[in-house]
Amino acid sequence: MRKFLLYISVIVLVASSACNMELRRIEKSNNFEKKLAYADKLYEKKKYTQAQTLYTDLLPIFKGTEKFEPLYYNFAYCSYYVKDYVQAAFHFKNYLDAFPNSPRAIEMDYMQAYCYYKQSPKVALDQTNTMKAIAAMQTFINNYPTADKVAEANLVIELCRRKLEKKEFNSAELYYNLGYYKSAGIAFKNLMRNYPDSDKSDSYKVMAIRAYYQYAKNSIVERQKERYEQVVTEYMDFADHYSDSKLKPDAEKYYTLAQNNLKSLDNEQNKEKSNQ
Repeated sequence: MRKFLLYISVIVLVASSACNMELRRIEKSNNFEKKLAYADKLYEKKKYTQAQTLYTDLLPIFKGTEKFEPLYYNFAYCSYYVKDYVQAAFHFKNYLDAFPNSPRAIEMDYMQAYCYYKQSPKVALDQTNTMKAIAAMQTFINNYPTADKVAEANLVIELCRRKLEKKEFNSAELYYNLGYYKSAGIAFKNLMRNYPDSDKSDSYKVMAIRAYYQYAKNSIVERQKERYEQVVTEYMDFADHYSDSKLKPDAEKYYTLAQNNLKSLDNEQNKEKSNQ
C-alpha cells in the first residue's frame, strides 16, 4: 500500500512538473492565439491562478478586438474565483463600463454588488462593505426590476440587514451590561426603529423598558419620578403594539415595579409635606 501511494505521488509530481513547464513555455510564446486558447483551457479546468497570469499578458494584445470581451469576462471571474473580491468588483465594473450593451451586463452588475457582500466581515468588525452591498444590490434591483437575479439580490439585502441588526443589538446589549442604562434604552429603541419588521422587535422593546427601569432605579431621588414615568410610558406603548407577545409578562413586571416605586415616591413626598 505504501509503495502504491508513493507511486501515485510520483505520478502526480511528474504531471504537475510537466504542466508547469508547459505553462512557462506558453508564457514565453509570441503565438498569442495559442496562448489565449491555453488560458481558456486552464480556465475551463478551474486553474484560475494560472489562467489569470496568461490573461494578464493578453489583455493589451487583444484590446479592441472581438476576442477582448470574452477574455476580460474570464479574467474578471479569475479574480472572483481566487477570492480576490476587491479586484473582482473592480473588473466587473470595468467590464460593465466597457460593454454596457453586452448580454452579460446584468450579470456583471449583479456580480459587482455580490463582491461587496463577499467582503462583508464578521458581525464584530466594521460593516462598511455590508452597507455597500445593500446599496449596490438595491441599485441593481432598481435598474433591473424584472431580472432573474432580483430574488437573490433581495435575499442578500436581507442577510446583510440581519448582520447589521445583530451588530446593533450587540452594542445595545453591551451598553446594558456595562451599566449605561440610558444609552442602552436609546439603542434598543433605535433597533426597533431601524428594523421595524424584525421578529425580535418585541424583545427589543422589553429590553428598552428594562434599561429605562434600571436607569430610573439608579438615578438620584429627585429624578426618579420622571424616569419611572418613562418606564410606564414605554410599557403602555408595548401593550399597544405587542398585546399578543409572549414577552408581555416580562414587560408587565417592570411596569408593576415602576408603578410601585412611583407610589412609594408619592408617599414620601406627602410625608415630607405633612411634616413641614
